[in-house]
Amino acid sequence: MKRENPAMLCDFYEFTMANGYFRNGFYKRKLCFDLFFRNVPDGGGFAIAAGLSQAIEYIKELHFDEEDIEYLRSKNVFDEDFLEYLRTFRFTGDIWAVPEGTPVFPNEPIMTIIAPAIEAQLVETYLLLLINHQSLIATKANRIVRAAEGRTVLELGSRRAHGSSGAVTGARAAYIGGCHGTACVLTDQLYGVPAAGTMAHSWVQSFDSEYEAFRTFCEIYPDNAVLLVDTYNTLKSGISNAIRAFKDVLLPKGITKCAIRLDSGDIAYLSKKARKMLDEAGLKECRIVASNSLDEYLIKDLLRQGAEIDIFGVGERLITSKSAPVFGGVYKLVAVQHEDGNFEPKIKISENIAKITNPHFKKVYRFYDKATGKALADELCVYDEVIDDTKPHTIFDPNAVWKTKTLTDYTIKPLLAEIFKDGRLVYNEPTLEETRRYCLEQVDLLWDEVKRFENPHNYYVDLSVKLWNIRQSLLGEKRNSNI
Repeated sequence: MKRENPAMLCDFYEFTMANGYFRNGFYKRKLCFDLFFRNVPDGGGFAIAAGLSQAIEYIKELHFDEEDIEYLRSKNVFDEDFLEYLRTFRFTGDIWAVPEGTPVFPNEPIMTIIAPAIEAQLVETYLLLLINHQSLIATKANRIVRAAEGRTVLELGSRRAHGSSGAVTGARAAYIGGCHGTACVLTDQLYGVPAAGTMAHSWVQSFDSEYEAFRTFCEIYPDNAVLLVDTYNTLKSGISNAIRAFKDVLLPKGITKCAIRLDSGDIAYLSKKARKMLDEAGLKECRIVASNSLDEYLIKDLLRQGAEIDIFGVGERLITSKSAPVFGGVYKLVAVQHEDGNFEPKIKISENIAKITNPHFKKVYRFYDKATGKALADELCVYDEVIDDTKPHTIFDPNAVWKTKTLTDYTIKPLLAEIFKDGRLVYNEPTLEETRRYCLEQVDLLWDEVKRFENPHNYYVDLSVKLWNIRQSLLGEKRNSNI
């Protein structure tokens, strides 16, 4: 079987357009695309950008081999000169992106690509795949972690993920979003996300008695004794046998750290009963782990009911983002760069107003309140605009231009970092631990109103006056043309 080449994970029309660009000479023309999304999953107030590290690896390795070219030739669609061009194909363009872990909002660029037309077109599908998937899972994970209110959250969804890569990179994205570890061993091996796990019901069923199963496990793993107590009857036997095993094996060794896991039944009720039984047995350091189709809403309900849970294991509803399984990122042409280096802005118009794009090669600034450090708004500017943060700055809602706000005591930060320059990687990638820490720090800089699960505050993503005027001018031109 042929080795899978990521360059071929591409919508077929990317190749037909690329062949067309080659035939008419457009392949030398540089195009500017923005990768952005339109709606936050689950009706939330923000999303978490993720997937950049895999995008970097994809761009670095981008090429076509002989088998790929032979396959394309077999379709009897493409010119021989174009196929010959693909033999030495490499990415030579420029890419900007927000660092992984950054809170992002609808309609602002997560990534901007400027490259010769064929290069810019052929990377669309795979970049969208990477950013859409990992941003979706990182966003869901962050919601779940915030719902847990400081308690440990583990990602346990590999067996329910949408394919092997979904399990592996999904667990990575969940870690960026704030999860503390994963059940996926391969994700630990590849990326260093801490993998953990103890036993399944099959372990307990394999022994003649529940107590023997627990005792044996404690003897083999005294420093990691997490016992699954709901195989038969949680209250009548499971918790009691776990307590007995802990007392018989761990306490004589001076080990007081242990845990039980609840995976079925009324988790809130059972956790409170378990906590009482453990405390009365002198096992106050024994933690209670809960799993079983959890998500942010169920976790909040459990805590509201006074559930005594220290660790949440979250599987299918996290790794598939079950309640909102599509991120909805898109890849749109926003400008053409001419030989003199100047950019000609382009706009897409639709009867659906939400699908009208913001034109031009852009930069994005984030404004922070000096007194609190909290994020106030983002502003999309034309690439050559510079904001003087020593002067008052007026921002406005592009959908309601009469709504303005003047900022006087603020700092600003450009969000887009340069990743590739002329096809060469110029970005110093942070470690995964640094990315996770950065994500949690940046989320803390959002107001609580933006972080609400229900009816979050609408964080403003504004257009600069210059960009807004360009957009309006393009809309007027298209409205009056015969296109």
